[in-house]
Amino acid sequence: MKNNPFTGTGIALITPFKTDFSVDVDALRGIVNFVIDNGADFLVALGTTSEAPTLTQSEKQLVVKTILDANAHRLPVLLGMGGNNTQNVIENIKSQDFTGIEGILSVVPFYNKPNQRGMRAHFEAIADASPVPVIVYNVPGRVGVNLQAATCVELAKHPNIVAVKEASGNLQQIMEILRDKPADFDVLSGDDGITQPLMALGAKGVISVAANAYTKPFSKMMQAQKEGRVEEALRLHFAMMRMNQLIFADGNPAGIKCLMHHMGLCENVLRLPLVSANEKVEADIKVEWEKLKSF
Repeated sequence: MKNNPFTGTGIALITPFKTDFSVDVDALRGIVNFVIDNGADFLVALGTTSEAPTLTQSEKQLVVKTILDANAHRLPVLLGMGGNNTQNVIENIKSQDFTGIEGILSVVPFYNKPNQRGMRAHFEAIADASPVPVIVYNVPGRVGVNLQAATCVELAKHPNIVAVKEASGNLQQIMEILRDKPADFDVLSGDDGITQPLMALGAKGVISVAANAYTKPFSKMMQAQKEGRVEEALRLHFAMMRMNQLIFADGNPAGIKCLMHHMGLCENVLRLPLVSANEKVEADIKVEWEKLKSF
């Protein structure tokens, strides 16, 4: 059987920046401790939410080191390592120090739009090269192509591919994966707003943007659903629905950084081409937070 340490509430960690746009190491350290203290199950470094495309190589190394140091082996750490040049991804894997890193999250290749055979060959090559388990990341809204259910199920047979982060939003497709997958392959939600329904259908966790900020209610919802306390899980799911929409209303991570700034966790700073959330979204987030923070 495969070993997948990445179940429950995973946090797609933001990269906090100072007002001069440099990486705010102290804030990042504080965020890691905050999410761990409030019930997170695993951490994701250099995912989409981290604004990784705007980080230099040395900054990426700094972010990963900061997360690993702050985590101090308390939770499993998943590292974002994807791209649309398969050989380059493999070379990056070979040069990566995996001390303290238990797996990699690798996105469907973007921009060059591979077909299903190309996607399968890409991920199998990455899984063959990786010394740690691989989680495939399907997010067609960002990459321009969709990893179909049948292809995902074929990839699930690879001994080093342990899960998929499914962010297609296509419930029919996700249910087909849940129905057809091997028992030792897990489905993780890539959409905060449908995590509870996916858990009810058999998903094993989430890689969450929302739980950067409201870690406690999100983790409580996950635990309640896992333990069969469905009414409690639904109560929390419905309580978070509006905020789950608002934090994506003007782009990610603009919304979550706006909320985290309001909570005192980081500056409200993004790097171009991303900008902070507009005034209407910011005002709505502040109002909704007053309702949500008591959960």
